[in-house]
Amino acid sequence: MDFLLDNIDMHILQLMQENARIPNVDMAKKLDMAPSAVLERVKKLEQRKVIRHYTTNIDPAAVEQKLLAFIFIKSTDGLGCNVTGQQLAKIPEVQEVHHIAGEDCFLVKVRTADSASLISLMRNEFATIGSIQSTKTTIVLETVKEEQKIQIPIQKK
Repeated sequence: MDFLLDNIDMHILQLMQENARIPNVDMAKKLDMAPSAVLERVKKLEQRKVIRHYTTNIDPAAVEQKLLAFIFIKSTDGLGCNVTGQQLAKIPEVQEVHHIAGEDCFLVKVRTADSASLISLMRNEFATIGSIQSTKTTIVLETVKEEQKIQIPIQKK
């Protein structure tokens, strides 16, 4: 990133993170700015890929995706090679792929309907990725907190 975000940008990001559908006029009032100035800043944040995209947070149980699992994957990828990670990222049930330090190479977050569909995912999708050496799966029993919000540092005046 070759630019710095100022406090106003940080406030905009904080407001939009709380509610991505916040009307521009409401945001302008909270920031004590003209709506056109806020809109211009939002557009710049989008162009610079600070705001990557807008999504809807859907309850997984409402769409029958009740099983959440984290899978540690060891692969034969050499240092700096991310072929396995790219292949994992193409699988629809895979929500996150993290290249990690340590004994394992990747940590993957997946959601499926149930344990049978998790087994099917492992046998039919993961098994086709030849560079996967081993997996260790942890099934989540209960989620206490899950969110995509990040802490935005705002300077106090």
